[in-house]
Amino acid sequence: MKLLLWLLLFVLCWPLALLALLLWPLLWLLSLPFRLIGISVEAVFALLRALLLLPARLLGHRGS
Repeated sequence: MKLLLWLLLFVLCWPLALLALLLWPLLWLLSLPFRLIGISVEAVFALLRALLLLPARLLGHRGS
């Protein structure tokens, strides 16, 4: 019974696996601009944090 279930699973799922394998590069290319936007936003927040904490660092506070 288990062997039949495994064979059924193999027959039903291999097209999905093949489709995912073929579409993965396309999805990666589509997500690339969003990753670049995320990196840019993270850099802007890091810059703002550095600017806001600059007076404390100049006065000698040691951050974590």
